[in-house]
Amino acid sequence: MSWVEKGVLGIEWSDGHRAVYPVRYLRQQCPCAACVDEWTGARRINADDVPLLIMLQDIEPVGRYALQFKWSDGHDTGIYSYQLLRRLCQCNVCQPVKPAEVKSRRLL
Repeated sequence: MSWVEKGVLGIEWSDGHRAVYPVRYLRQQCPCAACVDEWTGARRINADDVPLLIMLQDIEPVGRYALQFKWSDGHDTGIYSYQLLRRLCQCNVCQPVKPAEVKSRRLL
């Protein structure tokens, strides 16, 4: 795991794939119960609820299957399985057509 560029985290997987993750996108995709309804799977937070200037403050491994991120907005309950992280890859191979970036008015 390393920084690809400012605000973009990179993971090189064991099969050689080099995944990229804009940190704001990772925060928007948090899988915790506060962000996703456990029963319906509906997202509880809107993409524009995440500040534009979100920072990744810490990364902790969870067993041998996931990572837990600690964010500058105080959120730290999401456990991102490696399987989920692989699906969230935003490289040009995995995501050739990028979704339009939601413009937030919230800076912090």
